[in-house]
Amino acid sequence: MRHVVITAGTKGLGRKVTEEFLKMGCSVTVNYRSDVARVEELKKEWKPFLECIQFVQGDVTKKEDITNIFNKAMDRFGRIDYLINNAGPYIFERKKLVDYEDHEWNEMIDGNLSSVFHFLKLTIPVMRKQQFGRIITYGFQDAENSPGWMYRAAFSAAKVGLVSLTKSIALEEAEYGITANMVCPGDITGDMKEATITTARQRIDPQTPIGRPGTGEDIARIIAFLCEENSDFITGSVISASGGVNVVNKIKGQVR
Repeated sequence: MRHVVITAGTKGLGRKVTEEFLKMGCSVTVNYRSDVARVEELKKEWKPFLECIQFVQGDVTKKEDITNIFNKAMDRFGRIDYLINNAGPYIFERKKLVDYEDHEWNEMIDGNLSSVFHFLKLTIPVMRKQQFGRIITYGFQDAENSPGWMYRAAFSAAKVGLVSLTKSIALEEAEYGITANMVCPGDITGDMKEATITTARQRIDPQTPIGRPGTGEDIARIIAFLCEENSDFITGSVISASGGVNVVNKIKGQVR
């Protein structure tokens, strides 16, 4: 049985990704930061899968918590086939770079970039032994082109760095059957993060060229495809799912 580690996998996009891997028949280590009540709800909702799920609390901005997540996954399941770096802190307040506090900058860098480094240091040796691994990171539209993003300088700097890290790992680890790709969700908001495509098609979104809002299922389906055994020719790629919307700086100063 393939095993997946998903950070921040109990809410939003992460929840839909977790459900996708459960449908695929995988065992899952689901990380969450603090919402114990949500975990208890999911234990009831996912009751048929509880034998192959474990929930591990931890803050991905802390190296010791990352180590604990890794150890819990290995202790129970003995392998890690897929690493889904879904967690990524984000500051919604519109702030220019000079207005960021040190702790806010550190949270953006640690949570979106350094956390992936620490996970990779632990999981890549396991994947090498298995001669198989799939690593997924998250970015934003056009991150591979290093665009400026007004009021999002810290977040965008971390994600642009993550693009290069993802591509570098793809090159370094290809000989071991490991792929690394980045998925870039569009402007998926509110309850649509945990919605299905069928639900989205019942809503009209005039701001999106395809006419419907994006959903967590859209992202989960892309990730599931990239993790297939026969998707080994796709590595070092940055894949955007925005419905045709220009997300970055679409309106000057607009809050995402």
